[in-house]
Amino acid sequence: MITVTDLVDSLGAGFLRTVVAAKDAEVHDVALAEPGDAVGQPGELVLGVGVTDRAGALALLERAARAAAGGVVLKSPFAGDPQVARATRELAGPALVELQPHTSWAHVVWLLRGVIDRAAAPDTSRLGTPGPHVDLFALADAAAEIIDAPVTVEDAQSRVLAYSARQDTTDPARVSTIVGRRVPPETLTHFRAGGVFRRLARSSDPIWTPAGPDGTLPRLIIPVRAGGEWLGSIWAVVGPPVPEERIRELRDVASVLALHLLRLRAEAGIARRVSTGRLRVTLREGAAPGPGALPGPDAVPALPAGPWRVVAFGSPYGTDDVRRQLDLWESVARRFGWHEPLLTDIDGLLFGLVTERPRGRRPVTAGGMADAGAGTLDWLRHVLGEVHARDAGLYAVAGCPARSPDQLPRSTAEAGELHRLIAAGRLPLHGRTGIVLMEDAWDAVVVERATAAVGIDTGLLGGPLAVLRAHDEEHGTPYRATLAAWLDHFGDPQSAARLLRIHPNTLRYRLRKLEEVAPVDLSSPRVRLALRLQLTAMGTSPTQG
Repeated sequence: MITVTDLVDSLGAGFLRTVVAAKDAEVHDVALAEPGDAVGQPGELVLGVGVTDRAGALALLERAARAAAGGVVLKSPFAGDPQVARATRELAGPALVELQPHTSWAHVVWLLRGVIDRAAAPDTSRLGTPGPHVDLFALADAAAEIIDAPVTVEDAQSRVLAYSARQDTTDPARVSTIVGRRVPPETLTHFRAGGVFRRLARSSDPIWTPAGPDGTLPRLIIPVRAGGEWLGSIWAVVGPPVPEERIRELRDVASVLALHLLRLRAEAGIARRVSTGRLRVTLREGAAPGPGALPGPDAVPALPAGPWRVVAFGSPYGTDDVRRQLDLWESVARRFGWHEPLLTDIDGLLFGLVTERPRGRRPVTAGGMADAGAGTLDWLRHVLGEVHARDAGLYAVAGCPARSPDQLPRSTAEAGELHRLIAAGRLPLHGRTGIVLMEDAWDAVVVERATAAVGIDTGLLGGPLAVLRAHDEEHGTPYRATLAAWLDHFGDPQSAARLLRIHPNTLRYRLRKLEEVAPVDLSSPRVRLALRLQLTAMGTSPTQG
């Protein structure tokens, strides 16, 4: 399922912006809407091509709502008009999306339809299938013909996306860049020292770089931008002078490249969101495709060989932005070799799925190399150890192993329980290694579950604590805290007294007095257990005495 929110977020704020969101509004196609035309079908994203005033925008929104469209795209200022936004909320129908004013509707149709079609048929990205990556190489060849020099196309992270067939004029930096699919660190340092990347991020003007150390040849660099956002650049191994008309042609190529880079980014974002949604269903419901099942748009992801553990990620510093957490942990996972991390959000928490291998088992890949174990529990321990050294606040908690897909919801619930205990301060991370397994904290979970079941909303069932609480509140006595300390240190009054910072004789005196107020048989193990659970439910701590 692709939603309007997913589509807008993937393309970025430099292109589209959600003005009024519609919960779970699905999109399966794009439709053009001229004035007076009937609006398409449920799930379509309607483009307000012919809207020229507020009245036209309002009329289009009403027609789209009647047709159950997924969303309406309008250019500013109509999308940002307060009356239009208010009408959209009152209709409670399609999402309202704003398109940047100088963007061509033809480019919008090509870009959106390509992303939607690609997301609906993810297998079309296989080797040999035409797509945006193939187009990038064609554009690199076109740029090389214009400039009469070898060309590479790079993204904003200096990753090589495409290069021209012609590479006759080259230097060691160019060879390393193409072979490694990334600009070498020493070359990046050279260009960064010259302020190249600072200028790329701020301006659309061409940049010349002179010859550098180790035989680096001069470069002409053309920024690739869309909606003010820097997406990448064209690098040509050529020195000045280059005729101005050729530079203008290169900038035209850059504007086309911008659309392709937006589409690639959107498809990557959509693919991740589709995968995230499928994993969410798997962790909640435990479903798995049967033998011979055909992959559909709502099919669960292909799981690695089990058993698995569901992991919840977090930080004591906290953040309500689970998408930012998803981006953070996905980046960490990829940096440590897990190139397709199984991560998703459920009810505001970030979860992951890792495999648990028997100790000493290191499978061999098809290439004959031992698998580094990315995505396993041991791998996660290593990653958290590395990350913990720089940021001690990051942590992970894991439920018990799931040996079949139908056990995944149970492991998910357990990881969520541990996360909530840590967030509430009832399960300290002190002395732990950055990852807490259910087996490490089962006792805290048992007490938490029992305490939640006991509760105090319906009274204390005729036990002594109601009387002791009333006496403490009326006379200022510490009988409940004293009782909690005695139960926690049963058989050792010295330790209980030390916790309360009183003399042992004072402890014995208080116990006698509280039994006068509310007689209780403290020799019974069952009574002691029931009292301690009720005290925990009341939030009574020995240190309160």
